[in-house]
Amino acid sequence: MHVGVPQVLAVGTAVPPYCLRQEDIKGFVATLFRDSLHNLDRLLPVFENSLIAVRHLSQPLEWYAQPHTFAEANRIYEQAALELAEQAASQAIERAGVGAADIGMIIFVSSTGIATPTLDARLIQSLGLPPNTCRLPVWGLGCAGGVTGIARAAQFCYSLKGKAVLLVTVELCSLTFQRGDYSKANLVGTSLFADGAAAAVIAPGGYGPAIIDSYSTLFPDTEDIMGWDVVDGGLQVRFSRDIPSIIRRYLPELAGTMCGSNGIAADDVVHYVVHPGGAKVLGAYAESLALSADKLRNAYTVLAGYGNMSSASVLFVLERFMATVKPVDRYGLMLALGPGFSAEQVLFRW
Repeated sequence: MHVGVPQVLAVGTAVPPYCLRQEDIKGFVATLFRDSLHNLDRLLPVFENSLIAVRHLSQPLEWYAQPHTFAEANRIYEQAALELAEQAASQAIERAGVGAADIGMIIFVSSTGIATPTLDARLIQSLGLPPNTCRLPVWGLGCAGGVTGIARAAQFCYSLKGKAVLLVTVELCSLTFQRGDYSKANLVGTSLFADGAAAAVIAPGGYGPAIIDSYSTLFPDTEDIMGWDVVDGGLQVRFSRDIPSIIRRYLPELAGTMCGSNGIAADDVVHYVVHPGGAKVLGAYAESLALSADKLRNAYTVLAGYGNMSSASVLFVLERFMATVKPVDRYGLMLALGPGFSAEQVLFRW
C-alpha cells in the first residue's frame, strides 16, 4: 500500500456483441478485395500472422460490405460508444468500491469518432456522477491514449483533494473501415483493429498498482508514421511498417531514461503492461527490452482474444495483469506508442 500515491483501484471492460473469428474476417476481405488489390494472395497471410483468433465488432460483418458515409458511421459511433463506455465505467466503479460522489474527474479517451458535446458529458449524467465533475476529453492519441490517460489521471489526483479520477477509453475502429480503399495499409489495418471499451478508477491510496511517474516522447518529423487521413468517407488509416524498427532503435534508451530519472536500474522493472499493437510490435518490445515471453503473456492473450482496440487495449491487459499477477511491491512499466509519432510510459509499483 502506497499512502497518498495515485493507484489504479480497478479496471472494467466491455466489447460489442458481434464476435468474429479471424478466419471469417479474412474470407470476407478476400472476397471484397479480390478484384481490386494487386497481389492479394501474397498479402492475405497477415491475418494468420497477426496471432489474432477472434475480434469483436460493433456491426455485423455484412454491414462493412456496403459503402457508408462518415455521418452514418459516426451516428453509430455515438450510440455504440456510449453504451460500451457506460458498461466499462460502471464495472470499474463497482469493482473499485467507490461511490459516484467520490469521483472528481472524468477523462474520456477516443480517436475513432467525434461528438460535441463529447460523450463524457452524457456519461456523467448516465452514471449519476456529480454535475461539477471535471471533464477532460482527449482525442487523437490513438493507441497511446490508454497509457496517456493513466498518466494524466495520476497527475490530476494530486489536485483533486482525495477524489478519484474515472478514466474511460472507447474505440470503434471497425467503423473507420474504408470500403473503397484497396491499399496495403487498409488491408493490414483490417487484419488488426477491433472495437472495445475500458475504464479505470485511479485514486490516491488503496491497493492497486501505484503510479510512480510517467514519461512522454515525441519523435520529430514522424507525423506520417501513424494517424488518420480525413477523406470524404471518413477516417482513413495511415501507418507505416517502420514501427517495429523504431521500437527496436529507440525503446531501450527511452526505458532507460525513465528508470534513470527515478534512480532505478532497468533490471529493477519486473512487470510489463504493454499495448498489444500487433504481433510484430510485441516481438519488437520483447527483442529491444530482452523480455521473456512470460513478461508479455497478458498482452499476447488480449491480442489473440480481442485484436487491437487502440487506446482501450492496454487497459484490457492491465485488467488481466491485476487479476493474475500477485503484488510483490516491485516496479513495472506500462508502455504504448501512438500518432505523433510518440511513446508513452508509466512507471508503477505492484
